[in-house]
Parts: sequence; C-alpha cells; structure tokens
Amino acid sequence: MRTAVIKFPGTTCELDVVKALKVVGAQAEVVKFNSLDPDRYEAVVIPGGFSFGDYLRAGAIAANSEAMKGVREMANEGKLVLGICNGFQILVESGLLRGALLPNINLRFVTRWVRIRVRRKDTPFTGESKDVLFMPIAHAEGRYFLDDEEIASRLAVFQYVDERGEPSPQANPNGSLMNIAGITNEAGNVLGLMPHPERASFSSISPDGSRDGLEILRVFGK
Repeated sequence: MRTAVIKFPGTTCELDVVKALKVVGAQAEVVKFNSLDPDRYEAVVIPGGFSFGDYLRAGAIAANSEAMKGVREMANEGKLVLGICNGFQILVESGLLRGALLPNINLRFVTRWVRIRVRRKDTPFTGESKDVLFMPIAHAEGRYFLDDEEIASRLAVFQYVDERGEPSPQANPNGSLMNIAGITNEAGNVLGLMPHPERASFSSISPDGSRDGLEILRVFGK
C-alpha cells in the first residue's frame, strides 16, 4: 500500500513510522505537509511530535493546514488514515474524529509503556490484532473526552488496561474518559491513538521484546 507519512514543522516521528511501515511491506515515504497529493497515495499516516510547536493547542494549527484538506479527501474516499499521538490530536482538531484531547489530568507530560485492550475487531487496523497490546505513550495532552459517553463507547477502539486486561483507574495514565486510548470514525477507516505503534515495532527497543505495534500497522502492507 502506497502510504504518505506527513511531516509538519515540528513533527519528530516520521522516520520511525516509515521504518516500521517498511517492516510490514508498505511503500511508505515522508511527504512534506505542503506537498501532499492525495491522488498519489492509498493511505496516510500523521505521526507524532509537536506540529507547529503545539501553539494554541496541540494539533490546532496543523489541523487547519492545506494538507488536511487532502487528508479529508482521502478519508472521504475510504482510504486509510492513521493519526499517532500528535497525529491523533490533529485528526480531532480537524473534525475527522470526534471529541477532544485535553491536558493530562496531572498536568504533566507522561511517558511510559502501557497495555491497551482492543475493544473492536471490526476495523481494518484491528481485524487480525491480538486482544491486548503493549506500547509506549509520550504526551501532555492525551486525555480523551466526548460529552456523549454512548457515542464514545461506540467509537472507542483501544482502552488502557492493567495486567489483568481490565480498564482500571490505575491503568489510566491521563484521565481519559472510559480509559480510551484510541478511537475511529463512524466508517472505521480513520483511526487515532495516543500510544506509538512505531516505537513498539522493533524487539530491540521493547522492554519484553514484543513487537505489538505491528499488529496495527500490518494493514498498510496489504
């Protein structure tokens, strides 16, 4: 799958994402935000970092860039769109995903490895995934909120869970509603999540040697 990995000013994870995508066989390349041609690609990934320095709010400026018009066009055509961390924030700010990502409940930047449970297997990203994945987070504004819990429950794809696989308060690193770690749009082709699958795609940097990030990224290699 020919995949564009968008780089905004301040994006930091684009090369890691490209490397992980190539592991699963995707034809991935970095594309500068002002050079995206949506007709050239079958999928797009918006990686993590601090787009435009996170001024105003995380992802707010990038969400209003010309590039996101192309991403919206791709999403409307049913192409795969993945937003990781800051990319998730951009998708929410642009309205491609519902809700908001607020400052962490403790008002601190949180970085650690977490377990997330796959709540839905009916998306292209999770159809063949394991039930629980081990991946790292690194964010200051990752507290997911939506004022309608019924809709949030329907859209939620990932939940932070403890070692028993339960979404306990202790497992929630940022205060997210319902321990939500990632959501999709109604059609299921646009996914945003706070954990970094690209950082969990190489056994050499995983605490337990697992490569659970590939469970999500493998769809780009089809």
